Amino acid sequence: MNTNPEQPWSIHVSAKDTELRLTKGALAVPEGLTPTIITLDEDQRFQTIEGFGASFTEASAIALAALSPDQRQEVLKAYFDPVHGHGYTLARTHINSCDFSTGDWDYINEGDTSLESFSLEHDEALLFPLIRDACKVAGRPIKLVASPWSPPAWMKSNGDMKHGGTLLEPYHGLWARYIVRYVQEATAKGLDIWGLTLQNEPQAVQVWESCIYSGEDQRDFIRDHLGPALHEAGLQDVKLMIWDHNKDEIFDFSQPILSDPDAARFVWGVAFHWYSGDDFENLDKVHQAFPDKPMLFTEGCMEGGVKLGSWASAERYAHDILGDLEHWTVGWIDWNMALDHTGGPNHVGNLCDAPVIADARTNTVHYQSSFWAMGHFSRFIKPGAQRIHSAIDPASGLEKTAFLNTDQSVAMVILNRTDNTEAFEATLRGHRVQAAMPPHSIATLIWGGPDGVRHHGGHSQ
Repeated sequence: MNTNPEQPWSIHVSAKDTELRLTKGALAVPEGLTPTIITLDEDQRFQTIEGFGASFTEASAIALAALSPDQRQEVLKAYFDPVHGHGYTLARTHINSCDFSTGDWDYINEGDTSLESFSLEHDEALLFPLIRDACKVAGRPIKLVASPWSPPAWMKSNGDMKHGGTLLEPYHGLWARYIVRYVQEATAKGLDIWGLTLQNEPQAVQVWESCIYSGEDQRDFIRDHLGPALHEAGLQDVKLMIWDHNKDEIFDFSQPILSDPDAARFVWGVAFHWYSGDDFENLDKVHQAFPDKPMLFTEGCMEGGVKLGSWASAERYAHDILGDLEHWTVGWIDWNMALDHTGGPNHVGNLCDAPVIADARTNTVHYQSSFWAMGHFSRFIKPGAQRIHSAIDPASGLEKTAFLNTDQSVAMVILNRTDNTEAFEATLRGHRVQAAMPPHSIATLIWGGPDGVRHHGGHSQ
C-alpha cells in the first residue's frame, strides 16, 4: 500500500506544442469543465505484463556508432537505465539481414548443409556490442526476441532472400537447426534469447527480405521440425511465437496452428504488428479462443522517413499501446531504437522514423514525441504488473488503461487526442484526484509510485 498518505499520487504529462515531456505536475481543472469519471477496481485483474522495449537492428547500431561515444551512451541510458531512463526490459533483433541492414546476408556459406561454416561474425561488428552495452546500462540481461526475415537465398523457392518465396521442403530440417544454432551461439556470446518468432510478416511479399508461410505451413514446420529441434537442444524454455504480422489476420492465421495440439504444445504465444490499423477486436478473438497463449506486440513504426518535431507519432504510439493493452497484450516492442537523419540506413530505401534520431552530421540526438510516449508506459508499468479494471465514458474523448505493479503501486495512462482540454476524476484507495489534460496530451497517474522522473540530456522534439 501507499506509504506516504500525504502525497498518495503523482501525475506526469507530455503535450503537443508545449515543453511538457513526462513533466511532473497536475493541471487544475478549469472552472466550468466537468471531469469525466474513470472507475477503477483493483480486484478485477487481467493479463500480466512482460515489459516494453525497442529493436536492435543493424541500422540502429550504425546510426549510434556514428555519434560520439558520450552521445551513444546517453541514448542507451535514455532507453535502458532503470532509474533515470525508460527502463526497457524487452527488445527484438533480426536473424540474418532485414531491410534495416547494409544488404542481404546470412550466417553460412552457400550449400553448407552441415552448418560447419555458421558464424555470427557479422553481428559481432556492431550489433551484438550494442546489445551488450545496453545490458550493462540496464544492469541486467535484456530479454531478446529474435526474428528471421528470410532463410538464406539458396534454401528458397525463388533463390532470393527478398521478394517473398517459400522455404523449400528439403531444407525444413536444416532451417530449424539453423535457428537453433543461432540461439545457442548468441547465448554463448552473452545475449538472452528469451523468445523467437518463426518469420517476420509471413504473408507479405516485400522488396526486402521476406518469406511466405500459411498458417498450415507454420503449423507443420513447428510440429515436425522447429519445436522438436528446440526441445532436443534443451531450448524448450525459449518462447516460440507465431504470426509476427498485422492484427487484421491474426486470428485466421493462428487458428490452424493453435488448434493442433501437437503444434500448439511448442508455441508460447502470438506476435503481431500494427500496420493494418487498430483491429483490436481480433486480439480479443485470439484470447477468447486460446486464453493460454499470450500476445506480444513486436513491431510498429512511423513509415516514410524522419518527421522531426511531429506530435502525430506520439499519439499513434499511445493510442495503439493503450488499445493493445486493453485487449490482452502482454508487452510492446518498438521497431528501430534509433535511425540516422534520413530514417535509415536501409538497403532497399524503406526509410522510416524512430523515437531517437541520431544526426552524425552535428553529433545531435533528437528525442522525438514517440520516445516520450513510450516512457509514459515503460517507466511506470513494470514487468509483472497486472491490468486492472478501468472504465470510462467512450464519449469523453479520453483513452485509458491501468495496471497494478508488483510493488502495489498503480499506474494509469490516459490519452487525449482531441483539440479540447479534457478533465478526469478517479478515486483509488480512498484518494480522489481531479486533473485537466491539455489538447493532444498523454498523462500517467501513479498511486504509491515514484515521486518524479528525472530528465536526461539531449535535444527534445
